[in-house]
Amino acid sequence: MQVKSPENTCLIVVSLSIGSGRNVSQTPSNFTQNANDVKVGDTVKVISGDDKGKIGEVAKIFRHNSTVVVKEINLKTKHVKSREEGEPGQIIKIEAPIHSSNVMLYSKEQNVASRVGHKVLDDGQRVRYLIKTGEVIDSAEYWKKLKEEQNTKTEVAAAS
Repeated sequence: MQVKSPENTCLIVVSLSIGSGRNVSQTPSNFTQNANDVKVGDTVKVISGDDKGKIGEVAKIFRHNSTVVVKEINLKTKHVKSREEGEPGQIIKIEAPIHSSNVMLYSKEQNVASRVGHKVLDDGQRVRYLIKTGEVIDSAEYWKKLKEEQNTKTEVAAAS
């Protein structure tokens, strides 16, 4: 009987994964679907869900799960308990997030919703534009106009 020397032995390592038996997605966990197309301050139109057809402005973006909060859209009632004795509880309306695939950018001038395209201008600036109308969204004039609209809204609210 021959005994093999330790030099000739081969170590075999096998890793077994015990899973649920379903195919796991190959996309990275930090992948966001449409959240890159929408920015805070953009005007969007809801294209599916209970608020389909409504138009509003993006207030907040959650990139980790590709959701956006649109002002005055997707309102949910929240029952708030009183914090101190003698203070009554409240029922308030809050804006719940909507998945970014359920909104499209909206052109106020031409009253049309459109998909978003990206292009590089002559000066090398990368901008977003509406595919249907060709309207550039990220231009400096556009953002100045948005700021002016927000300032007038806050002045009117302060005067009230």
